[in-house]
Amino acid sequence: MGLVQDFNAYRSKMNEKILSSDSLIIKRIFNLDTNAYSEGHLDVRSKELIGLTCSLVLRCDDCVRHHLGKCKEVGLTTDQVHEAMGVATLVGGTIVIPHLRRAYEYWEELTHV
Repeated sequence: MGLVQDFNAYRSKMNEKILSSDSLIIKRIFNLDTNAYSEGHLDVRSKELIGLTCSLVLRCDDCVRHHLGKCKEVGLTTDQVHEAMGVATLVGGTIVIPHLRRAYEYWEELTHV
């Protein structure tokens, strides 16, 4: 399996386990997350770029991968994604660069699959 397939398989498997734990708090958090990225005053594409940039600044590689996958799904271009990641690196500082490297690698695999 490749980087994208491995991540998606692991994420799906573990989300199923987490949600089967019957924790009301966890289920509400997952629901809130889903609803936050739904169409509203901001379109889904903008929300995914916001999620991507915040995830890079927070240095959460899993979140970055998730949002990169969503960016691909909603039709964002490489130039749009790279520009958003540039803003994230500016805001987050040079400590974001290792995560930026992994993000570029993941996006490259996403767009060449």
